[in-house]
Amino acid sequence: MKNSSTSAPILRDWLLDTRQRSRELYADLNGAQLLGPRSNIVNPPLWEIGHLGWFQEHWCLRFRGDNQELAPSILANADPLYDSATVGHSTRWDLPLPNIDLTQKYLDQVTERVLERLDRDPDNHVLRYFAELAVFHEDMHGEAFFYTRQTHGYSRPRREASIQAAPGASFKGDAEIPGGRFLLGVARDTNGFVFDNEKWGHEITVAPFRIAKAATTHGEFRNFVAADGYARREFWSDAGWAWLEKLGARHPMYWQFRDGEWYVREFDQWVSLRDREHHAVIFVNWFEADAYCRYAKRRLLTEAEWEFAASGIEKRDVPWLQNVTSLGAPPRANLDGISATAGSVSAFSAGDTPEGIRQLWGNVWEWTADWFAPYPGFVRDPYKEYSEPWFGDHKVLRGGCFATRSRLLRNTWRNFYTPDRRDVFAGFRTCALEQ
Repeated sequence: MKNSSTSAPILRDWLLDTRQRSRELYADLNGAQLLGPRSNIVNPPLWEIGHLGWFQEHWCLRFRGDNQELAPSILANADPLYDSATVGHSTRWDLPLPNIDLTQKYLDQVTERVLERLDRDPDNHVLRYFAELAVFHEDMHGEAFFYTRQTHGYSRPRREASIQAAPGASFKGDAEIPGGRFLLGVARDTNGFVFDNEKWGHEITVAPFRIAKAATTHGEFRNFVAADGYARREFWSDAGWAWLEKLGARHPMYWQFRDGEWYVREFDQWVSLRDREHHAVIFVNWFEADAYCRYAKRRLLTEAEWEFAASGIEKRDVPWLQNVTSLGAPPRANLDGISATAGSVSAFSAGDTPEGIRQLWGNVWEWTADWFAPYPGFVRDPYKEYSEPWFGDHKVLRGGCFATRSRLLRNTWRNFYTPDRRDVFAGFRTCALEQ
């Protein structure tokens, strides 16, 4: 566990900010929408809202250390209702959940007590660590509320996006990355909060490579669909072909062909693919990304290559990530919900790397070639369910998406999903085959 270097006043602001953002994302849901249809990929919103309060209370108010009994919750039966480690996903629709008003009251009570603790004991590093963990956990669930609204075809979140989706333009070409010895992961002397799967940095050698300056677009992926890519076995791995045959897919999940053209569903609206031609393709899983690469005679980049491209051999930081929309300056990344969807790959040039790579951060999560695995010497943090249970059968994604909070991200930050997941805001960029 790494101590938080974030001050108590900033954590106070973050706790209030992430809760306000959560409310914006579920405030208009009512009636049947608060449970939603049963799904094997997203949670019932009412359960997820209560889980936010449970998690914050568990770590900031109740946790007394490993192998010690938890302090009691302020909500009766909180653990059998909201502990995601013990409450099976498929059972969450059948629980005797408090209604939305009682649930919101629980969240308010928890946050009030956490803020009081921070005010009383601002130098308590353990409390600050878990308060920061609670902020980031709620930030991630905020992104999950976007997934839920998309999955069920609910309307866009009510917050008005400051940047509207526009057709944009293509942004083609590769950037030459020289390679070299490189520290993958977080250096041991790094100050501040990091997750256990980022620890610890270890030296590797990255060979020279050529990486696409932009993510793959809807238009480019449409060419793969038009080439009958979903029916051509030579483009698919064995696991990918097995998934394809079982599902019977012939195009990305939220695509529909009618009246002679393709449409893509964004929340509750169908948009012509012509208006998204140069936008990053989204809602494709790892198998689909891998198959496209074979079609295009390209490959997925490794997560080491992604991190090398993002930070360089000198491990440069990305200091603007927590201030992507500075007053009077052009936005540097499509993060924090400033756009209601994945945008054009030519946008956000202010965030280019020195090598000219665009949108490594934000817009869409990017699948990498690698399985999610521990770094050498991995030691799990107190939140033991965060990383360790998922090693080996998830693929790594990097970079964030339009719904990701910028304060979450670092060059070393790793996301992970199973290769069959098509519901997340994921796309990909490619690398040249030759070195």
